[in-house]
This record gives sequence, C-alpha cells and structure tokens, in this order.
Amino acid sequence: WLSLIFFPNWIFTQTCLYDDGELEALPHVQTLREFPQEELVAKVVMVRFDSTILLGEKLDLSSLSASKALYTIKYLHECGAKMILVSEWSRKINPKLLDAQAVADILSSVLQLKVIALRCISCKSPLRREDLQKADIFLLENLSEYKEEVANCSKFAELLSSEVDILVNDSFCQSHKVLASTVGVARFCYASMAGFSFEENLHQLKKIAKTKKKPYLAVIGGGNLKSKAAALQFLASRCDALVFVGQMSFQIMRALGHSIPTNLVERDAHKAALDIVQFAHDKNVLMSYPKDFWCTNQHLPTELEVFPAHGVSASWLPVDLGPRSLEEIYSLVTNSKLNANSGDSHDLTYLMHLLNILQKIIWIGPVKFSSSKPCTVGTSKLAQMLCKQSQCECEITIVGSTACEVIKNESNSLSSFNVLENASVVWEFLKEQKLPGVMSLNRAYPFEIDWSVAYHDASQPLVVDIGSGNGLFIMGMAQNRKDLNFLGLEINGKLVRRCLDSVHQSGIRNAYFIGSNATTTFRSIVSSYPGELVLVSVQCPNPDFNKPENRWSMLQRSLIEAVADLLASKGKVFLQSDVEAVAMRMKEQFLQYGKGKLHLSHDQYNIRINGNAWLEENPFGIRSDWEQHVIDRGAPMYRLMLSKSTGS
Repeated sequence: WLSLIFFPNWIFTQTCLYDDGELEALPHVQTLREFPQEELVAKVVMVRFDSTILLGEKLDLSSLSASKALYTIKYLHECGAKMILVSEWSRKINPKLLDAQAVADILSSVLQLKVIALRCISCKSPLRREDLQKADIFLLENLSEYKEEVANCSKFAELLSSEVDILVNDSFCQSHKVLASTVGVARFCYASMAGFSFEENLHQLKKIAKTKKKPYLAVIGGGNLKSKAAALQFLASRCDALVFVGQMSFQIMRALGHSIPTNLVERDAHKAALDIVQFAHDKNVLMSYPKDFWCTNQHLPTELEVFPAHGVSASWLPVDLGPRSLEEIYSLVTNSKLNANSGDSHDLTYLMHLLNILQKIIWIGPVKFSSSKPCTVGTSKLAQMLCKQSQCECEITIVGSTACEVIKNESNSLSSFNVLENASVVWEFLKEQKLPGVMSLNRAYPFEIDWSVAYHDASQPLVVDIGSGNGLFIMGMAQNRKDLNFLGLEINGKLVRRCLDSVHQSGIRNAYFIGSNATTTFRSIVSSYPGELVLVSVQCPNPDFNKPENRWSMLQRSLIEAVADLLASKGKVFLQSDVEAVAMRMKEQFLQYGKGKLHLSHDQYNIRINGNAWLEENPFGIRSDWEQHVIDRGAPMYRLMLSKSTGS
C-alpha cells in the first residue's frame, strides 16, 4: 500500500532521551538575554553577525531572523557597549557589497545607527583603545578574504579580538565550522555568549530532538546518503515515519531489493542504506519512498514522461515526484481520507491511527534529483501540504534555504513554522556531532533551583565552595555551623551524586551540591539564592587548568566579577593551594578583576614563605580531602583571605 514499508507492532510511545535533560552536543550556553545589562556598560563587544541575514539583497525586516539579528546590535548599543562587527560577505548575496565601507553604509541604513569601517586586519595592526573613541559601532574587513579565518589561526584570532572584552556570536549558520572569528576569538575574551538570533536558532534546533509530541514524521530530501547515514539513524530513533522524497530514495529502494538504473546508484552507499533499513525495522519505524517520477529524456530534454519508481528507463532521468507519489505523501501528511480498497486492512488501521494524531513533522533536504531544478512542482506541492497541516496544531520544522523560501511563497509567512535556514548545521547536529561555534560559548545553568527544597531555611547566609570535590569541607562545615547554608559546585557528576547521597543519608538540611562548571554558571546559580552570599572558597584547583593560556582555566574574569558582585558587604573569599604559583595567580586575578571591591585581610597573615605572607592555619578548622593529604605528607599550604569592602 502506497509503496510503504510498514513494520508491524508500531509503538507510539518511545523512551524520551533528551526532553528532560541537556543534549551533550547542545549544552545550555550563556546568552546575551541572560547576561547582566550593567556588565555591558563601556565594554568592547565583538559581534559576529550573519551576513546572509543582514546583508542580503532583499532584507525582510518583518522576518524573525532579521528582527532578532538587528535587536542584538541595537540592544548592545542601548546598554552602552561599544561594538566591533565582524562577518564574511560576498557579492553573490548582494551586488552592492563592494567593500567594507559599502557594507558599513548598508548596516548604518538598516540599523539607523552610524557604523564606521575600520582597517586593522589588512594592516595587521591591533586596535587601540583610542581608536574606539571615534564612534560606538565599527566594522572590520571582509573575513572571507583571509585564509587565517577558516584555519582558526590563533594569531589572527588575537588580532581580531584586540581590545575586545566580550564575544557575542550571532552567526548560527557558521556554528558547524571551526573559525577564528567564532572559536578562536573566544579564547581571548573573558565572556562568550549567544546573541538573540543565535539563541533562537539554538532553541529551534533543540526542538528537533524532542520526542514528547508523537507521532513524529520526517520528510527527507537531498542526496549523499552515505555521509548522512548517522543523521538518518538519529531521525529513525526519534521519528515514527521516514518519508524519502529526494535522491536518497533510490538508495533506500535498492536496499529494499528493488532494481534501479545504475546511473542513480550512489557509490559506496549500499551498506549504509541497508543499515538504515534494518535500524528502522528494529525500531518499528514506517518508511516511505516515491511510487513514480516525472522524468526527462537525456536526448530530448524538453520531453517529459511519468515512470513508475521501479521502471525508470536507462535513457530517462528523474526530475520530480510523480502524481501518485504526491498523492501518497498528501495522504500521510494531511490526515486526508484514504481509499478503503487500498492495501492491507491491518496496515491501513495502523496508518489511519498515525494520520489522525500526527503531531510533529520535520522537512529537511530538497525535493531534488541530480538533473532537476532547485524548486520543482513537487517542492511546491509538498509546501502546500505542510501549510495545510500547520493549521491543525501540528508542530512543523522547515530546514534549508530552498524549503524556507518555497514555504514562504506558499503561505506568505513563516510564523506558523519552526525555521532553520542552514541545513548543513542541522545535518551535523543530527549526526550527533558537537558544533564548534556552540561549544566555544560559555555555559549557563539550565535549570531553575527550588532553594526551599535544597535547604531547611533558604534565608540563611550562603557559603559556596567552588570545585567541592568529595565534599568533605562542605559536609564538615555544615555540621559545625547550622546557622549557615553550604553549597558545593563541582563539575564531576559522579562526585556530585555521591555527595548528595551522603547529604541524604546523614539527614543534613543545610548542605547541597550542584553538578556544573562554576566558571561560567556561578552567576546564574547564586544570583537566584534568596539569602546573602557571605563566603566563597576556591581550594586546591588543578594547576593544569589555571595556566594563563588555558581557555578553560577555572578562574576566568567572568567568575571573579560574579563573585565580587554577588558577595555581601564584608563577605569573604578564601583561597588556598599546595602550589605557590597557583595561589599567587588566584590572588592576582581576584585583585585585578574584583572591580576594586576586594582587598587582602592583612591582619590575618602570620607566616612568610619565599617572601610572601600567607595564613598559617585553615581559619575554619575543617580541611578538604586534598588539603588533608598535603598536610599528612608534611608539605605547606598557601592560604589567603580576601574581604569585600563595606558599602561596595
């Protein structure tokens, strides 16, 4: 029936792998929306913008993508930040993009804000702070002219980021690439976050993996099955039906034992196609492929004829879906009534159940064959079907510029759809590959914390231990000081689970642990706590993660600034390490980035080692596990205490 391969005993409810947690390939990142506005004042912000959105020949200011991209720049300007705009562009998207000055003029017109073109890349001359006094928004040269950009050259990234404090990446279409302007620059900025357009695209991408809305149908076009095999298996693991409408359909037909012309066979793709068919069978996933095609004669290109899918003659080439194929897809997608005489009644019963409750559709890849045009009649017909289905409370995601354009032409609006215009990014995500442009951004804690559940009395002053390890310090302090609450932040999930088990077993109600990278999530976690933050401790961080050249060093400027901001007046910062160089570096960083709010508590220092003053004893009387290990072997600990100034 309908050229469908239907695997019996179809299960509607499947295990939800990602709906309640964080996707490893798409971590919860810091966003401009969540970043404190006061931290943007007088900062130099590099905005990596998407030229395909803002510099296109036909800029649609009413579109969501354009409005989000423009809002990123306008928002930063309103917050008092100075901006350096960077991107790549080509005259293919707009013949007016002659040089940086022409682009600056276009951006000035669109933003209604003055944009000044700067030359620093071509001169290999770093920006100077005095250069930035001439205006508020600057534009650097075309990145596509520099091979160092695609090579992620460290020196080039350092040149781009000269005088830059914060990176705002708003070019989601480049997130699958390792570029100097997105990945390399992040190493030299104390904070890296997603702009409003990037955040919106990330939100849409995460929806693809969610499986709460079922049944879920995927319409798959395009070719190159071998390179997309992992992505197709990902879709098969989450969808209830795969409908092939492009070049890949021939490889699926061949894997199912059907004969196809040799000129339609994709080289080395047969095993991958067999694996996908078997995987779908094992998952009880319905598979559909076209039943007929419009074909053109290789010798008489203007001659068109419809051929059945299994009977395309050697001298003919498919150029579009045939009428019966479109009728079948229409039946699948739009909940239309089916011919009661069609196919096996058992299969029909299951399929009718599918059609009546279809909740989610993704269309990825064009309805295109090797010799066809990008926009075919089949493409338009499919778009019409999806437009009709979007009116039935069905969640529909459109992937790819061609699909988005044809949907817009058919419906005059994309507001009813989830839209991702760059298909390359989505295919990489579906392969479960980490996206470099996403991974280079700072992390943010993805969940709201119910502090009343974590603590018996959430109004008590809070003590935070960053890198709490086995939790001995937190547990010991919690038992000694019932009038305080204690929070351990630890990146090692296994240690966190072990600590939470200990808290539960001991019945302690003033200690809690959270698994997170505190370097980038401290502010988002602690700022929601209802009581005062009175003490922050950093004890014995790994020296390898505190080298200046390490991108992920624990004590980054953003963390120290967050501690200085959130600490109560007269609050304390306790630092210690068994490595003197690490202790000295922590001290220097807190004094440098503490915004003048932190100072050394000089009266407490009572020993000198190598000319430097340190605390002889742990002032709390409770040792961490590593501190105890160091003391037991007779080695020194280098300790110091900082205090927040009164009235800061």
